[in-house]
Amino acid sequence: MAFCPQCGFKIREGVAYCGNCGASLEAPGTASGQQAAPVSIQPGISINGASALCYLFGFITGIIFLVLPPYSEDKRVRFHAFQSIFLNVAVCAVHIGVTFVTIMFHAISFSLGLMMSSLHLIVSLIFVLIWLFMMWKSYQGEKIVLPIIGPFAERQAGGA
Repeated sequence: MAFCPQCGFKIREGVAYCGNCGASLEAPGTASGQQAAPVSIQPGISINGASALCYLFGFITGIIFLVLPPYSEDKRVRFHAFQSIFLNVAVCAVHIGVTFVTIMFHAISFSLGLMMSSLHLIVSLIFVLIWLFMMWKSYQGEKIVLPIIGPFAERQAGGA
């Protein structure tokens, strides 16, 4: 199995150009007068697109990209898949905690319950903004390591 010298994407033998970044895979000493092989682009999603899609449906797409063969071997996609899984587990845990506290405050006083319900909405909005931000940045090829869960994702991905 060969890899692109520019981006490290796995390529098939006999391909003249990288399907991910488009870099020429021609050996430096080959004659330019020879007929070039037709460009063969691998079907699929780019690495940046796959990284963004890891966040789309939370841990479901994270798990899908961890087992999908061309993407499961890329450290960037693995990092974003693990970070997506861990982020969504954290979101579920925080929502369960805030819901439990909201119910308790609501049992004490209606106005306290109402105040906690608005806090629940604010927490949900923050998580939606984080989700959109992570999709956007990973699509641009940037690696944002979230606090607490990011280092765990890096370790699981193999030190991406």
